[in-house]
Amino acid sequence: MDEHQEASQLMPPPFSKAEYADRLVRVRRAMQQRGFDVLVIGDPGNVNWLTGYDAWSFYTPQIMVVGLEIEPTWLGREMDAGAATFTTYLPAEQVVPFPETLVQLRGAHPAQFMGDWMAANGCDGKRIGYESDVYYLTPAGVEHLKARTPNASWEDCEKLVNWQRLTKSPAEIAMMQQAAQIAGCVMQTAYDHIRPGVRQCDVMAEATAAMIRGTPEFGGDLTALHPLVLAGEAASTAHPMWTDAPFEQNQTVAFELGGCRKRYNAGLARTVHLGKPNDTLITTAKAVGEGMEAVLDAMKSGALCCDVHAAWQAVLDRYGLEKKSRIGYSIGVGYAPDWGEHSISFRPGDNTPLPENAVVHIILGMWMEGWGMELSETIHVRENDAVCLTQFPRDVYVIDS
Repeated sequence: MDEHQEASQLMPPPFSKAEYADRLVRVRRAMQQRGFDVLVIGDPGNVNWLTGYDAWSFYTPQIMVVGLEIEPTWLGREMDAGAATFTTYLPAEQVVPFPETLVQLRGAHPAQFMGDWMAANGCDGKRIGYESDVYYLTPAGVEHLKARTPNASWEDCEKLVNWQRLTKSPAEIAMMQQAAQIAGCVMQTAYDHIRPGVRQCDVMAEATAAMIRGTPEFGGDLTALHPLVLAGEAASTAHPMWTDAPFEQNQTVAFELGGCRKRYNAGLARTVHLGKPNDTLITTAKAVGEGMEAVLDAMKSGALCCDVHAAWQAVLDRYGLEKKSRIGYSIGVGYAPDWGEHSISFRPGDNTPLPENAVVHIILGMWMEGWGMELSETIHVRENDAVCLTQFPRDVYVIDS
């Protein structure tokens, strides 16, 4: 038994070799359709999806190079190369570390080493697609890669890999069902601990612990999107961070939480009211609940994203309410700061048809004047319908004591 096999028994990749091989076929097919010889991937979620590579290593330069004639090759920090041994099936020759001496070295850049490797392995003179709009592939890094391959043609690949991720395999669906189960445990933990006088940070500490603890059958990870709590006036905006302020009587509180399993995320948002709900909250919650049902009724394979949004908008129009932002997006494997897959969005004008076995997060956040509420579900799109992976009561949870 070789070193890779021994390590893989300790922490095997989350999916089979056949699963990753199929993903590579899909990416190469898309590359051929777009006329790319080589792809430079900088999104760690895309690297994970294609190979299983998993480490908190993307804060230093890290890419994966894939070619029609080049096998997926990870290039990153020497200190992090070992993670490929037990999270991927990549052989040693497809793991190329840059020296530790290049880490944050003034006057040099790891991408110079990466660019030299690309030139030595037949990339110069090729048509190269790269991810221009990702958080971790910096302009400086791209410029160094280009300088080392002066005869290559570099073009934005426009999220080529992200779009291949849209349709989930049965194994991915099963992984996201586990993430959704964790999400329910996390939300229940928040419900169990929130009370007037309890600090926001204390409730979120319990919720985060539940996120990592998972279930007795399987543990969890931190979600790619930071867990959020929107309390009182802070709920009038979408993404405030928790504080050490205590929850107060008569506050409406929105929790935007979730679960994560093997970096696969499931979002779950719910609303709590501390005290007796007023008529505005009751009416808004009724509209949002009806809107979620309308979305689910409209969603199936082949449905257009804009038409799903229109079903929601029809409910809002009936109640005289407004929500300017999109109501959802594709979700799956991801790393901070975002769990969305940066492909489809549910809003007017997105005419993308939903494929069978897409998984999406529909989040109906209503950020009002001085207060707000949220309701979300992670949803599996099927041939003739859509079902929620997240299973948790949707009614506003009232604590009136």
